[in-house]
Amino acid sequence: MADAVVIPGRTFGPGAPLLMYAGDVAEQRGATVHRHSWSEEPSRPDAPDIEGWVRGQIGPLIDSVGGRPLLIAKSLGTNAAAIAAERSLPAVWLTPVLTLPWVVEALSRATTPFLLIGGTADKLWDGDAARRLSPHVLEVPGADHGMYVPGPLTESIAVLSRVVVAVEEFLDAIGWPGTPT
Repeated sequence: MADAVVIPGRTFGPGAPLLMYAGDVAEQRGATVHRHSWSEEPSRPDAPDIEGWVRGQIGPLIDSVGGRPLLIAKSLGTNAAAIAAERSLPAVWLTPVLTLPWVVEALSRATTPFLLIGGTADKLWDGDAARRLSPHVLEVPGADHGMYVPGPLTESIAVLSRVVVAVEEFLDAIGWPGTPT
C-alpha cells in the first residue's frame, strides 16, 4: 500500500485546491493520503529554525505512516525537503521557497526524484535554481505564489489543471506507486 503525506503552506491548508488535487492524484493511484494541518502558527517562516519546526511537526506523521511515502508540500511545507533528502522520499514541491538557502541545500542533497512547481511572478520562486535542482519542473509564466495568473479566474483554474497533469506525468515518470487505479 502506498502512502502520500500532504504538507500545507502557511495560509494554504491541506484542503486548498493545489494540495487537494495533488493529493487526489496520489489517491487515484491507490495511495492512502494523510493530510497534515499545523498545530500552531510558526513564529518566522523565513528564519533558519523554521526547518526544525517543520521537522517537529511532520516527522512524527511520517514515522507513523512508515515506509517511503510521497511528500506533497506547498511553500512553508517545503522546509520538509531535508526530511525527504535524509529518508530518500519522492516529493512534489508546490511553490517551493527557493529563496531560503537551507531549502535549496536540502533539495540539492536529494537522491530521489522530485517535482518543482512554481510561477514566474512568485517572489519565492527561482526558475534557474529549479532547473538546476531537478529535471522535473513546471514553471508557469505570470503565476504568483498561489499559482494565480492575471486575467479571468478561469485562467488560474487552467493553471490548476496544468499542475494536476504535471503531477500525473511526474508520478508516471518515476513509476509511483504503479499504474493509476
